[in-house]
Amino acid sequence: MSEAVFFDVLREGLRLAVVTSMPILAVALAAGLLVGLFQALTSVQEMTLTFVPKLLAIVCTFWISMGFMTGALTNFFTARLVPLIAGI
Repeated sequence: MSEAVFFDVLREGLRLAVVTSMPILAVALAAGLLVGLFQALTSVQEMTLTFVPKLLAIVCTFWISMGFMTGALTNFFTARLVPLIAGI
């Protein structure tokens, strides 16, 4: 395997990692901002108020986007990594 192929597969893997993690990270950011805004407006400083809504939002987002993530990872492995491992 040449260096060009190695770096190309590495670049695709990193791009796939970013694309598959973006829905969860975006929802966690939005939930954190909303909870922080709510806490600032109401002066409620409860630690569980920041943790529980973000956790629920992240779990729901993961559950919704699990099919997309699984399909993207499966396609990457079968199209790029398996042929390299098999030497095809």
